[in-house]
Amino acid sequence: MSRNANSRTAAAFFVAVALVVGAGGCMVGPNYKPPEAPVAESFRDPKSDAVTQGTTDLTSWWTTFEDPTLNELVKVVHERNPTLQVAAVRVIEAQARRGIAAGLMFPQQQNAFGGYTKNQISSNQANFPGGATKTFDDFQLGAAAAWELDVWGRFRRGIEATDADVLAAVATYDDALVSLTGEVATEYVSIRILQERLAVTRANVEVQKRGLQIAETRFAGGTATELDRTQATVLLRDTEARIPDLEASIIQTQNRLCVLLGIPPKDLSEMLGDRAIPITPATVAVGIPADLLRRRPDIRRAERTLAAQSARIGVAKADLYPSFSLVGDIRLSSETFSSLFEGESVQAFGGPTFRWAIFNYGRVENNIRVEDARFQALIGAYEDIVLRAQSEVENSIAGYVGAGRQIGSLAESVKAAQRAVEVAEAQYRGGVADFTRVLTTQDALQTEQDRLVSARGAVALNLVSLYRAMGGGWELRSEKIPVTDKAKQQMRERTDWGKMLD
Repeated sequence: MSRNANSRTAAAFFVAVALVVGAGGCMVGPNYKPPEAPVAESFRDPKSDAVTQGTTDLTSWWTTFEDPTLNELVKVVHERNPTLQVAAVRVIEAQARRGIAAGLMFPQQQNAFGGYTKNQISSNQANFPGGATKTFDDFQLGAAAAWELDVWGRFRRGIEATDADVLAAVATYDDALVSLTGEVATEYVSIRILQERLAVTRANVEVQKRGLQIAETRFAGGTATELDRTQATVLLRDTEARIPDLEASIIQTQNRLCVLLGIPPKDLSEMLGDRAIPITPATVAVGIPADLLRRRPDIRRAERTLAAQSARIGVAKADLYPSFSLVGDIRLSSETFSSLFEGESVQAFGGPTFRWAIFNYGRVENNIRVEDARFQALIGAYEDIVLRAQSEVENSIAGYVGAGRQIGSLAESVKAAQRAVEVAEAQYRGGVADFTRVLTTQDALQTEQDRLVSARGAVALNLVSLYRAMGGGWELRSEKIPVTDKAKQQMRERTDWGKMLD
């Protein structure tokens, strides 16, 4: 074939490649379609006016408790929590990985090189020409490039996958916001419950001290036995023993709250003050299960992870086809440095190449199968998350309604128990009833008061759980995921981040 024919063939190849790439080429592999989500038409009717199926704004759901201390704690958590900062940096990492994938659309190898070698040829080698120079210098200076064209969409699928990875990382950050907000509200409500239980216990200590004093007075007057005094002492000391346990639980809960706030464990009594269990709103709107698909960050993360994996099937399938590349090398080569930059020192080559793994012994096909199996497994994981999300909402609704229904009965029970203690003490003083009745009524009073506090707390805790299950709270974040100034400074000291941290 003549040199002109070769040139025409090469030109035709370049034109064909330019047309394919210019038209966007083809993209092998499946085009992603979101899977069908297993969602119910509505949540089960709890038969309670406290829950409606209307829509509501969950952006700042914690403010519905109208507790300024809780509002301040949530604000601090959003600003300082280390876990949240980890999630924020992961978003930047995903964006950097996306930049790597996008960079593969351009020449993948672009190298400058140069060097000097001192060479000596053996005189005893075969066919060594007589009189030839045995030693010589070699100066080299040049550049080389190789560009694999994205004919089959390998690199575009890679960008598609990393785009989905970025959105999955953002959803992970949002999920951390939802979880941490729910956790700080849970710990805060738990502290208020423990504080009220502690107050109830201390009040019952005073009631039981009064009973013991009555027993001791009657024993001293000979109208009661030592058993009465002993039984009163047992009940009192048992109640007093509950106080250290409750105090320890308060400290432990405060320590967990400190971790969420991003501060070392310390006494938060001054910060928290003395407030009652947060009051819940009269009604809460839960919407429909389909709302969870767009609102819950963990569901959005699972769906974006699916999209990324779908694109990776295409990346793997591209290995079934030949890859086309443009390669080039231009250099200056000379035996002496003084003549290195002369025109006759120029040496170059370039042209199209292709590579095709035609004998891969099933490696490419099995790699595709691996990626496809991962995609199918992620479909199952996605469906599981959707089902669990609905279950969490249903469970929280049941707990919220159930605890609310207990409060009225327990409030009446506490009133009756208080009156029973008064009557029993009066009857015991008058010798109409024995001391066992006094002990029974005092113990019942303590139990019912503690149950009432726990039920009121359960209403608040279940409402927190419900808001968290519905996925509210992440909407407050800014469009750009916030990284603390301290973290930015540390990262810039180590690496040039350009404008990514602005």
